[in-house]
Amino acid sequence: MSINQWPAGERPREKLLQRGAGALSDAELLAIFLRTGCAGKSAVDLARELLGQFGGLRPLLEAPREAFCAGLGLGDAKYTQLAAVLEMARRHLGESLSAGDVLTNPDTVRRFLVAQLRHCQREVFALLLLDNQHRLIHYEPLFEGTLDSASVYPREVVKLVLQYNAAAVILAHNHPSGVAEPSQADRGITHKLIDALELVGVRVLDHMIVGDGSVTSFAERGLI
Repeated sequence: MSINQWPAGERPREKLLQRGAGALSDAELLAIFLRTGCAGKSAVDLARELLGQFGGLRPLLEAPREAFCAGLGLGDAKYTQLAAVLEMARRHLGESLSAGDVLTNPDTVRRFLVAQLRHCQREVFALLLLDNQHRLIHYEPLFEGTLDSASVYPREVVKLVLQYNAAAVILAHNHPSGVAEPSQADRGITHKLIDALELVGVRVLDHMIVGDGSVTSFAERGLI
């Protein structure tokens, strides 16, 4: 039976309009993105098959182009559409931060950093550069390392901060292992950067570590 023959309340598009996107399952959301199924399969059936094949929604959305396009019913057109949607989501979160005080929007900061860093296969160290009202001026992924660590150079951090005339910063990096616990190296580089930036009158407000589904805040832990 095609989706058009389903009861109206069970069709993904109608369900979204009536109850909101949060009421839909991963398969139903993916079915809306796919728009159509294939021979003998509705869009929802195809979505369920793809989720099983890739191991879930996140692995599907983060799959490399070659792997994504090899999926049944997928291809370059869907890949470019998906890449555009994900990039719009990242930019929307960035604009949300730019419009208000970062310190009053900790959940938005977390979502932004997860969108930027969780999918990275290597450790990436980034900066959120803020003005004197703690509004986002610029986001910069500054260093990229191996699966285990990134080399962070305080001189380069100071240089970037001065370039954008930032008044404060939030440090951020990901742990590709998925565990968001701070290491001794994380603590050490944090305090080196605090000392270096203090010399130019710039405050480090926080250091956030992005893991798999969680974000650890140094400030909330009392580590800054």
